[in-house]
Amino acid sequence: MGQQQLLLIVLGVIIVGVAIVVGINLFNSNSVSSNRDGLVSDLNNLGAVAQQFYRKPSAMGGGDHSFTGWTIPPELDTTAFGTYSATVSAQSITIVGTGYEFNNGSHIQHTATITPAATTTIQNN
Repeated sequence: MGQQQLLLIVLGVIIVGVAIVVGINLFNSNSVSSNRDGLVSDLNNLGAVAQQFYRKPSAMGGGDHSFTGWTIPPELDTTAFGTYSATVSAQSITIVGTGYEFNNGSHIQHTATITPAATTTIQNN
């Protein structure tokens, strides 16, 4: 009877160990997915802010149909999801968002291209 109980204990420990490993992997996967979603949301928000600047007359502090002079607002350049940097030209802006979570050994990164008509987001990593 002792060997059977020992076998059941070992089997129970193995099952619990596998369950813990699976749980940790699911948590990490969810964390990366959440960070990606947050980056995309922030990039869309920044795109909307940039397009507002583009459409606003220069007399009201806007770009008067140009992105020249637009910068990322200081309160939005670093958020809970990552940091953002922008490259501005007259008719487009490229914003790179770098997340805090790691995927395959490097930070999650998304790039958004903002034009007067649209915001396009590309997943780099």
